[in-house]
Amino acid sequence: MNDPRIRARIGDTPESWPVSASETPFRGRVWSMRSDVVEMPDGSSARRDYLDHPGAVGVVALDEQGRILVLRQYRHPVRHKLWEIPAGLLDVAGEHPLQAARRELFEEAHHEAAVWNVLVDTYTTPGSSDEAIRVFLARGLSESTAERFAVEHEEVGMELAWLPVDEAIELILAGELHNPTLVSGALALAAARAGDGLDALRPADAPWPARPF
Repeated sequence: MNDPRIRARIGDTPESWPVSASETPFRGRVWSMRSDVVEMPDGSSARRDYLDHPGAVGVVALDEQGRILVLRQYRHPVRHKLWEIPAGLLDVAGEHPLQAARRELFEEAHHEAAVWNVLVDTYTTPGSSDEAIRVFLARGLSESTAERFAVEHEEVGMELAWLPVDEAIELILAGELHNPTLVSGALALAAARAGDGLDALRPADAPWPARPF
């Protein structure tokens, strides 16, 4: 973005409207449902129900041939097997998001990476959830020599493939790929390559206001 006037005008900003009442009618193993009564600027109030989520990380693992590592996994809520990138919850207390990303790349794909950058930060569904995801770009890939992680549940039998970035973009725009972390990560990668280049991306420890560390 070259125009400083646009940069000064366009950008998400933190803001918190008063909450007069709050309850948690459901608490799950990973996330919960919260119900807040929010005071509106015009003096009225409204109830807002949303998913209280710990946050997550995703990894766009890019090899030297311009391909990204993708995994196919069953997702019960949407009744689909989706192609995704390695990703997982920020469910370990005190764990740095980068360490979580390294862990997910190892556990789900048995790979390691030498070079890490922040690719894109998103709120997945801000109208109904506070879920925040940081997607990292991982380069300098190698298969791990450590003992493989024992997977379970939906991760058993996951397929792994290497997808050229250009083909990923074509499939996304054709409506063939739907996972939001893969979609946002692949599109951000394509934009970064067409712009200032991958080395201009934010460092792996860049601030993340949505999930401070």
